[in-house]
Amino acid sequence: MRLADDPAVEEFRAEFSAFLDANLPSAAEALPRPKSSADIPEWARRWQRTLFEAGWLLPANPPEYGGRNATLQQQFAHLEELSRRQIYHSFNPQGLGIIAASLLAFGTAEQKQRWAVPILRAEITAALGMSEPGAGSDLAGLRTRAVLSDDGDHFVVNGQKVWTSGAHDADVLLAFVRTDPDAPRHKGISVLLIPTDTEGVVRRPFGSIAAEDDLDFNEVFFTDVVVPRENLVGPLHEGWSVANGSLGHERTMLWLGYAERLDDLLQDAPSKEEWYATLMMDVQALRLLGYRQLAGQRPDVEVSLLKLFGSEAVQNASLHALEAQGFEGLVHPTTTAPYNHMNNENFSASWFERYVRTFAGTIAGGTSEIQRNIVAERILGLPR
Repeated sequence: MRLADDPAVEEFRAEFSAFLDANLPSAAEALPRPKSSADIPEWARRWQRTLFEAGWLLPANPPEYGGRNATLQQQFAHLEELSRRQIYHSFNPQGLGIIAASLLAFGTAEQKQRWAVPILRAEITAALGMSEPGAGSDLAGLRTRAVLSDDGDHFVVNGQKVWTSGAHDADVLLAFVRTDPDAPRHKGISVLLIPTDTEGVVRRPFGSIAAEDDLDFNEVFFTDVVVPRENLVGPLHEGWSVANGSLGHERTMLWLGYAERLDDLLQDAPSKEEWYATLMMDVQALRLLGYRQLAGQRPDVEVSLLKLFGSEAVQNASLHALEAQGFEGLVHPTTTAPYNHMNNENFSASWFERYVRTFAGTIAGGTSEIQRNIVAERILGLPR
């Protein structure tokens, strides 16, 4: 099921499909695999640059930023084609989908050229420094401080981030810091680009529930880190608007990823149980809601509804698939779907791993609890 055919959109889709047929890396080329969400093997860097130069990386962007000024429906066709072929969009997903997008939206012309374009071309990788030990989903509670020097030339940063995906392999962090400690909680936040080789930056990767050597999460410590004023993204003390933009970039098309995972479960875990019928209905409902958002019916608030429904549908179905396997479902590590060299191996890992990784979906980009509050207040009109 997909949107009704539009000749211009279908021509766009066919052109992209032909490009993929002619340019996809081979399985032999793609033998080196990424070790984290900011570790892009050389073959994948070449592939991302190929997409950028042909205008197929982010089609909505202008050509100088890896696109072709595509319409929203054309963007969706592009993502559908990637999904159909199980092609992972980028092995630095936060760099591409959040950080570069935020720089293009809020950065200066110089920042776009110095940082956004190299990230888009996979010449460097980036990680997002938001969560802290005392401020996970509550960004307004962050305590990492950045003090502007007396001459206004640079900031001095002290504090800690945690759950910073890929930080140990990233070249730069987009870090949210408090620059006015006396301002209200949602004020006085600023955003800095901090190169990870800056003196005073310490990155400590740690394992996940999937495996001790599954090193993606990081603690990041800042001790008297000097950051040039020119690395300030957006206005001083106005980081909250950048944060909303960053998470908006992250959430807008997240639902399509959840639809992909539901499609995977339909294929990989066939069952005659009632939960499988629910799964079939959920994937259809999610796509219909997504199409309605594309049609422009309250797109801002429905992003939260899609994120909430999609992430929890994947989590529920993954739990049922795990339980259906009995003790065999706990065999780990193993594979539960055919290998695809262009995809992320996490999507074909053991049933145990596929289930536990769904919790990232109900936490990242705004927890389910936060999404329920948004739906209650802004869609249902309930009191705070």
